[in-house]
Amino acid sequence: VVGTVSCTLFLAVNGLYSASDDVIELTPTNFNKEVIQSDSLWLVEFYAPWCGHCQRLTPEWKKAATALKGVVKVGAVDADKHQSLGGQYGVRGFPTIKIFGANKNKAEDYQGGRTSDAIVDAALSALRSLVKERLSGRSGGYSSGKQSRESGGGDKKDVIELTDDSFDKNVINSDDVWMVEFYAPWCGHCKNLEPEWAAAATEVKEQTKGKVKLAAVDATVNQMLASRYGIRGFPTIKIFQKGEDPVDYDGGRTRSDIIARALDLFSDNAPPPELLEIINEDVLKSTCDAHQLCIISVLPHILDTGASGRNSYLDVMLKMAEKYKKKMWGWLWTEAGAQSDLESSLGIGGFGYPAMAAVNARKMKFALLKGSFSEQGINEFLRELSVGRGSTAPVGGGAFPKIHSVEPWDGKDGELPVEDDIDLSDVDLDDWDKDEL
Repeated sequence: VVGTVSCTLFLAVNGLYSASDDVIELTPTNFNKEVIQSDSLWLVEFYAPWCGHCQRLTPEWKKAATALKGVVKVGAVDADKHQSLGGQYGVRGFPTIKIFGANKNKAEDYQGGRTSDAIVDAALSALRSLVKERLSGRSGGYSSGKQSRESGGGDKKDVIELTDDSFDKNVINSDDVWMVEFYAPWCGHCKNLEPEWAAAATEVKEQTKGKVKLAAVDATVNQMLASRYGIRGFPTIKIFQKGEDPVDYDGGRTRSDIIARALDLFSDNAPPPELLEIINEDVLKSTCDAHQLCIISVLPHILDTGASGRNSYLDVMLKMAEKYKKKMWGWLWTEAGAQSDLESSLGIGGFGYPAMAAVNARKMKFALLKGSFSEQGINEFLRELSVGRGSTAPVGGGAFPKIHSVEPWDGKDGELPVEDDIDLSDVDLDDWDKDEL
């Protein structure tokens, strides 16, 4: 019975769109053919079926797709199911909308409103820009700006050419992650890889803010490097991270494969998700609606722990957020008594601090930490959740209760309220006692 109940928090749900809609369902199988190789302008939504914001966008997205039918292509990717495709385009929250225009290798983020009217207006504006580019003779494609290796390259080149002399300074002494291709100019496989490597370099540079770099070494010229790293065939790709021995990249050779691996490396080295204090309703709603789970901790009152005690609890949460950062969960905390209605709805109810609950806001179900509020206790709790174990219960009332706006913690020890001084010098306590008796 427990196993059956626990699964309800994590069961996958069907996608938000069907074949009868004018929204085109996109997957890793058809994305390249439908979108990247297309001459059409595309608006693509990356969504998760459990995301409340995505569910509210769905009818507007369908309406916009119908209005734009035959003019602009409108698609949708279940990025919860196809995480590699979402990761390829740097999707970190839901819904994320991208515009694929003339340069399909450089999608633009849509920042407009979430109504069908706003979506249609943005699509037509992007379409107008695309037509003007074509009219002026600019294709906007990636290849128009591509520089070959033989050209000697330049500062704008996204694949960084390395040599025997520059390698250690750029790679070994760097805090960034490097993916380095060792190639030979005469190698047919290297020539096939070149456009994929170049396109991936552009995407990776943008999506990781330069924290993962793609480079190339002509191993026929830079033989010291080729010998140092035991290069025997071409192309050979190695991954370099500070303080670690290089490892071979043995993944696929397509642009999407390379980008997916680069984003995994970036995620491994990225900072943990932000830990937010629940100071108003928007913090709770925006965090829990945008993530599959939000981890909410209720910490003891500041007068019970002081700043050092509270910080020790927050440090534990931050370590767990780091450990489980690839899950893309939301992390929140509040002080005992500050959100008493929320505590009651999660079965915490004014005792047993610190406490922790994992909430699925779409299903309005939660699971409570039963073990200790420690790295080991929380790790066991979250590990059980990750594999669909542990008992769950419905959020009291079926929805989040009213959240009170409070001042954020200032990082200091708490202070007892100051009481007014009372002058008792004129009071005859002996007479007062007699009267009372």
